[in-house]
Amino acid sequence: MLLLIPLIGSFFLLGWVVELVRRVILNDPEPLPDWSNLMDYLVKGFQAWVISLVYSLPIIILSVCTNTVPLLLQGNGGDDTMATIVALLSICFGCVIFLFSLALGFVLPAALGQFAATGQMGAAFRFSEVFALVRAAPMAFLLTLLGSVLASIVASLGVILCIIGVIFTSAWAATVTGHLYGQAYKTASASRGMPASPAY
Repeated sequence: MLLLIPLIGSFFLLGWVVELVRRVILNDPEPLPDWSNLMDYLVKGFQAWVISLVYSLPIIILSVCTNTVPLLLQGNGGDDTMATIVALLSICFGCVIFLFSLALGFVLPAALGQFAATGQMGAAFRFSEVFALVRAAPMAFLLTLLGSVLASIVASLGVILCIIGVIFTSAWAATVTGHLYGQAYKTASASRGMPASPAY
């Protein structure tokens, strides 16, 4: 029911997912965390949200440009040439946003894996290490991306069951995604010949 709390509820769930990722990395026989550490989940969830926000900044900036630049250009004239330029710019921005989104689907799981494995928010911004993880096991992160997308699609079906359905399917999707993140991080760490066990 924590998901019903606006904004804060998503932080609790995100923090719970971070703990799930950590347990998967540790090969914990009981990877699903209980809900006894709510404040810890809240803090970790907020930190994970900040990490996601920072990595998403290029997409956010490009999206703003996609919506504002064409409007500015249209305000300078309404001829066919300007309309063509606006259309081309929109297509270009859309393609770049798609490519960044695709890259984010590989990089963000590695960054959050770093955070979960070390317990340090700064570890997620050691970009050379994060990119090295993706390069070490690109197929694992591709499967993570595809699995996360599929889980999100299934979660959206919860709308059919009204609000309660969304809550259950969203929690299920978060669980699947967290497990995939942990497995991808373990695979990448093993490929680099590094221990995947958390430092805390």
